[in-house]
Amino acid sequence: MSTPVSPADASPSLVNSRPRDDAAGQPDARHDIFPTGDFISNEPPLESSLHLQQMLLLLSCLDWLWKDRDDYFAAGNLTVYYSERQLKSEKFRGPDFFVVLGTEKKPRNSWVVWKEDGKYPNIIVELLSDSTADVDRATKKDIYQDAFRTPEYFWFDPKTLEFQGFELVGGQYEAIEPDKASRLWSKQLQLFLGIHNHQLRYFSPDGALVLTPEEAATAAQEQAERLAQKLRELGVDPDTL
Repeated sequence: MSTPVSPADASPSLVNSRPRDDAAGQPDARHDIFPTGDFISNEPPLESSLHLQQMLLLLSCLDWLWKDRDDYFAAGNLTVYYSERQLKSEKFRGPDFFVVLGTEKKPRNSWVVWKEDGKYPNIIVELLSDSTADVDRATKKDIYQDAFRTPEYFWFDPKTLEFQGFELVGGQYEAIEPDKASRLWSKQLQLFLGIHNHQLRYFSPDGALVLTPEEAATAAQEQAERLAQKLRELGVDPDTL
């Protein structure tokens, strides 16, 4: 199994780079070693169970809604390696949730931009926490705007329910205006994002809640029971059909 690649060490080839200068301006004797092979995601654990549940909710709902599609990749808390030469900032971590459109739907250890035809995420959602909020609102926002050029960036705090979204316009992020229900439209997903029962959820263009697989199964069962009851009222035994 490949040794995990830390964000500060990511690069595609095993070579010695030019030595870096130390704090006094003298060449550092240490050399950066760039590994080959697989790039393993190297992300810290999510802040709380609320953050984990929220990430899984975004993933499961989209995968269920798009179960017949194979032209996208969605992931959570996964490292995005985006430069063969540039060392990643220690303040940068992989997005809590992101979607890449127009790509093959298959398992990946990480998202390596130069191995994916130069594709970056189309949409990113960061889950704010006490330890990451400042970075998410500033450092990451700048990276997603200036380096990734990600068309849409959202953040959501599972504890305070702070929710905001941005669309890339003319190279700069501009705030997405909410609709009357305080939902934000995602052009990339062709879905609304909004808060429902203290969680960030998807809504269809007509405002219907996008269900989880469990919610969809429950709704189908309830519909079947209502139909069976209606048949009984009409004198038809549904068990004989």
